[in-house]
Amino acid sequence: MERDIVEEINQNKMIKYQWFIIIICIFLNIIDGFDVMVMAFTAPSVSAEWSLSGAQIGLLLSSGLFGMAAGSIFLAPLADKIGRRLLILICLFIAGISMLACAFVPSHSTLALLRFITGVGVGGILACSNVLASEYANARWRSLAVSLMSTGYGIGATFGGILSLTLIEHLGWRSIFFAGGISTLIMLGISAWLLPESLDYLLAKRPKQALEKINTIIARMQISRLTHLPTYQNHQGKEQVGQMTKLFQGQQGLQTLCLWGAFFLVMFGFYFVMSWTPKILISMGMSPQQGVSTGILISVGGIFGAALIGLLASRIKIFYALSLFLALTALGVFLFVSVSTQVNIALAVGLLLGIVINGCVAGLYSISPTIYSADIRSRGVGYAIGFGRLGAILSPTIAGLFLDQGLAPATLYAYYGVVFIFAIFLVLALGKIFYRQKTKPIDVKEITV
Repeated sequence: MERDIVEEINQNKMIKYQWFIIIICIFLNIIDGFDVMVMAFTAPSVSAEWSLSGAQIGLLLSSGLFGMAAGSIFLAPLADKIGRRLLILICLFIAGISMLACAFVPSHSTLALLRFITGVGVGGILACSNVLASEYANARWRSLAVSLMSTGYGIGATFGGILSLTLIEHLGWRSIFFAGGISTLIMLGISAWLLPESLDYLLAKRPKQALEKINTIIARMQISRLTHLPTYQNHQGKEQVGQMTKLFQGQQGLQTLCLWGAFFLVMFGFYFVMSWTPKILISMGMSPQQGVSTGILISVGGIFGAALIGLLASRIKIFYALSLFLALTALGVFLFVSVSTQVNIALAVGLLLGIVINGCVAGLYSISPTIYSADIRSRGVGYAIGFGRLGAILSPTIAGLFLDQGLAPATLYAYYGVVFIFAIFLVLALGKIFYRQKTKPIDVKEITV
């Protein structure tokens, strides 16, 4: 009987080498979190140097998000053709060089362009590292592995904030971009040295020396060597079906639409909370320091929330764990503004809200690789993340329009709370389709999860 390496990984215990790969993915996400949030840390200093308007600052803040959407949609799918590892290295180079260039820009328009290019690199890294962490984890700990990877974003953002307080005062805002660029290029060297290629990619696409590369990797995972490449259904005449078409074939199409919708709604709500909370709280009577402190606590909560949903998913189905976090997020959003007049309570609720809302994002990252086969996984995950980024781009602008029309902050938060309730229905529908597909009598080699 022909061996199925993917199934062996799913059933075996996790060993140190697998956790080591996941740690590399966490560090990739730390770099991403720093590179994306650096503009928020430097915006006041940049604005002061060039006397920028609010619209110009808004362009600088959103250009990175536009780039991330473009990277997820257009770059990430290339990983299914050239490999996850190679694309990560390319994207690290793009992000690192553009970050360094940001330290020497002569104008805000050039900075906006370079922020877009950085976002393109970050979008590709995020999608591919998410897939790698999923593929190297076994079935039991897969959700935890991807969720732990998601904590890197919060760590990077928090570290960037702390570093900016020190560097900007003594060396100016350009030093933050320089530090980020150097860190990214160092991570490029580490990844080129230590990051392996995706086993699922090697098995599905069979590039040159695929067998040798697979045997090198599985030997480190304490799995016996293969004598020949297994025959996968993907290589039995089905390659004529376009990869984009595969995303929408039959039940796969329903899963794709549910996943895209869930990503859009969750990112729409997430970026409202992350972008507007400090400003709204200050307008409602908090001091600037208290408002910013609450925003920082929401970010810090994300470090714990991503790990928490991963642990919960090792005991119950990830779709149910995510639905629970979405419900708690909706409740937290409903409560948050009502307790804003009591600072200590608001800080506590802000921390809890940060835990559950970041857990929602981590949960979606955990789910997305599992619903696609290896030959379309990077494309499927990249498109889902990119669609979510569209929600992230639209959300702060729509909230600002509502506030300009005189809508009360409590009412606005209630509207955004409903967004998370809608997302629950999409996640439960996605789970129902996914588990129904899993119970069908199919060849285990047809799908690699």
